[in-house]
Amino acid sequence: MDAISKIINDIDKFVWDWWMIILLLGTHVFLTIRTGFIQRKTISKGIKLSVAKDPDAEGEVSQFWALSTALASTIGTGNIIGVGTAVAMGGPGAVLWCWLTGVFGIATKYGESLIAVKYRVKTEDGRMQGGAMYALERGLNMKWLGVIFAVFAGFASFGIGCATQVNAIATVCRENLDIPEWIIGIVVAGLTAVVIFGGIKSIARVCERLVPFMAVFYVIGCIIILGINYDFIIPAIATIFRLAFTPGAAAGGLVGGGIKLAIQYGVARGLFSNESGMGSAPIAAAAAQTRNPVRQALVSSTGTFWDTVVVCLMTGLVLVTTIMKNPAINANEIDNGGVLTSMAFAQIPYLGPVILVVGIISFAYSTILGWAYYGERSVEYFAGRKGLIPYRILYIIVAAVAPVLALDLVWTIADILNALMAIPNLVAVLLLSPIIAGETKKYINNLDVKDDTPIPVVKTGLGEK
Repeated sequence: MDAISKIINDIDKFVWDWWMIILLLGTHVFLTIRTGFIQRKTISKGIKLSVAKDPDAEGEVSQFWALSTALASTIGTGNIIGVGTAVAMGGPGAVLWCWLTGVFGIATKYGESLIAVKYRVKTEDGRMQGGAMYALERGLNMKWLGVIFAVFAGFASFGIGCATQVNAIATVCRENLDIPEWIIGIVVAGLTAVVIFGGIKSIARVCERLVPFMAVFYVIGCIIILGINYDFIIPAIATIFRLAFTPGAAAGGLVGGGIKLAIQYGVARGLFSNESGMGSAPIAAAAAQTRNPVRQALVSSTGTFWDTVVVCLMTGLVLVTTIMKNPAINANEIDNGGVLTSMAFAQIPYLGPVILVVGIISFAYSTILGWAYYGERSVEYFAGRKGLIPYRILYIIVAAVAPVLALDLVWTIADILNALMAIPNLVAVLLLSPIIAGETKKYINNLDVKDDTPIPVVKTGLGEK
């Protein structure tokens, strides 16, 4: 087992070496420039559009339902435990790189969502299918790479979408509520089965109600904690900026290992959190009722804004201020992000543990549902509809046994699959960047114009033409 763990860790170090960091951040910056700094439009128009409806446009669900499903998968344990892991392994400076990944990642989320809508297809029974695999096939005639993406996404759903999330729920329930882990696995598996067998509309309906509640509850909780730690906010921000570029130490045993570790863990956890560049969220965007690709792309890009620019930043500030304020926490002796996060929140009497428990349970469960949909669409692409039932059954089994899996190993495997998903997706985004720029120029100032380009109808998915 130790030998296997070493091999997996070595692979993780390779895929998350400088070349991947440069590829991701480079794509984020390139698309930011190529789209004329689309982040401005995301904030000024995307947020407003996210609650608008296009009932006369083709699609399965509303723009908000599609965004809720995407946010359900992105606002997960990465926002809490993932940020804690980044701070534990990369130092407080990782918070800045995580945040910057989100700011520039808005452009990539916009671009990948745009091509997902532009190249989507419709099945004979009226279901919308889209994502990197369809953009690669229809936009670049690279179906082979689309299949590779779909295979990686299907496998990734068991890790990033299911095992890590259930494991997090089981851990927090055991430590705070004294509930045995095996019971949590069975309960989560049962609740997941009820929802995912209902399809995208069932998943979206649950996410539409769960996502706003969990996000508002968590943000309000973080604001209250920051209010308690108000005298350490400025020192924490100064520490985050300083240790993002140089080695050093701060109060509470906080240690920065320099720019390489800060970037490595900040970017990796930033991607894990907001999924910009992975190609997952566009799978949900493709199902939306929208008049044109730019309209939905703006809505989808708000997901990265809320996920990383707001939620991850607040988590990072809560962690760093709390650790600096409470000498009992020695971050230098902790290498587990979940433990660091739990200890930090536990320093806040009554309120801290409640925010952590409710936040992790709701964030993680919503992620389980969102990624179940991504996995289904990916499996249907390369295996057809006949692969859906076996996939759902296996997904539920993984949810049931996840509490007894080795968490560190699961997180590492999830990191690897994230990178492997990102590569073919970034190929699609970069090679189709002229299309992204052209569509943006065509619709950005005419968002109410309807794109009447016919959507191709396929038998069940491109795997079964």
